[in-house]
Amino acid sequence: MKRFLIGFAVVAVLVAGLASYLASGDPDGLDAATRHGCEITETDAGESLSGECAARSAEDHALADGPLADYAVRGNHGLTGVAGVIGVIVTAGLAGGLFWLLRRRTQT
Repeated sequence: MKRFLIGFAVVAVLVAGLASYLASGDPDGLDAATRHGCEITETDAGESLSGECAARSAEDHALADGPLADYAVRGNHGLTGVAGVIGVIVTAGLAGGLFWLLRRRTQT
């Protein structure tokens, strides 16, 4: 079991670290649907929306300025793989800790 978990961890870290560079920067289906009906204009400050669409009333998430926001490390999109690896490690740590806390304990 120990070898399986180590192998699984290695594969998860490799996939997160390497495959994340292949991710598309284009908007996903939800972004595209909420922007339907608006015209997008690039400005120095970012994107500007004009017209009628749901995206005009959207606000940034409370953690939008966080160190791993937008799948990058402190805004550096060249470190997408590092952000993926950090995400895998944090998720595995939280899941492992939760499983450890909730495990069945045999009575002796």
